Amino acid sequence: MHAFSAADGLALIEPDKAISLRESGWQKPILLLEGFFDTADLAACAAHQIQAAVHCNEQIDMLEKAKLDVPIDIHLKMNTGMNRLGFMPDAFRAAYVRLRSISSVRTITLMTHFANADDVTNAGLPLREQIRRFQRAAEGLSGDRSLANSAAVLSHPDLAADWIRPGIMLYGGTPGGKTAQEFGLKATMTLSSEIIGIQQIAAGEAIGYGSRFAAESAMTVGVVACGYADGYPRHAPNGTPIVVDGVRTQLAGRVSMDMITVDLSKVPNARVGSKVELWGSTLPIDEVANAAGTIGYELMCALAPRVKIVEQ
Repeated sequence: MHAFSAADGLALIEPDKAISLRESGWQKPILLLEGFFDTADLAACAAHQIQAAVHCNEQIDMLEKAKLDVPIDIHLKMNTGMNRLGFMPDAFRAAYVRLRSISSVRTITLMTHFANADDVTNAGLPLREQIRRFQRAAEGLSGDRSLANSAAVLSHPDLAADWIRPGIMLYGGTPGGKTAQEFGLKATMTLSSEIIGIQQIAAGEAIGYGSRFAAESAMTVGVVACGYADGYPRHAPNGTPIVVDGVRTQLAGRVSMDMITVDLSKVPNARVGSKVELWGSTLPIDEVANAAGTIGYELMCALAPRVKIVEQ
């Protein structure tokens, strides 16, 4: 919470976490991005002045039946092509009218979400087509607009509107199109460990489960205390970048539950206790994610509870 003290508001999906933020002293807006799921959530929104997304008629039904002590602020979501949540453009105005007639509703912000803001050349659903659909369906409706995710904030600042919803960029990850460094983003998470063992192996010897890596020549291998039980991707292939004592090297062999094996050919002075960065300020998380065929978001979210967190 303190890291975002300058923000105009916070958005998340868990009602209990939203309540915790209020109880911790956060007084600015809080938005439930997926809205409320039952009447208990709705009552909590009113009690703690938590804003909620509304994306389906069932939620409007709940609002119509609710007897809230105080009205709440709503973010009405339009499905402009993402096809996850939200009212279709031709049903959006009717949903707005229903909400406007409910005494438990205070303000209505108009919201949509972009599918391809990081890829303006996307032929399947161009960004400008989503904007066209939104503007046409929302024409004449009063209320703030909330459009831009991280990709739009960085690549299309003209779409900022009244509210923006930065996500992965807050944590130093890139939404795509450019590297985090090119966007001027700095890492907020470093996953680090150390070497706990060193092996000298001969040419032709294999490493790890499945023996999927075989040494072309004699080499030194370091064993790192981190594995998929810690949140490191098991499917990370040979060659995935790793930094040992400030030197970039690479994964060699399959990721185990609690250990990773790394090529120390470029780090001849490495020893037991040498510092290892799996991702962070030296090694961007997006590089690791790209090598593993995923995105930085998944790696951040997959970090296991057993990993010690040190706040700086």
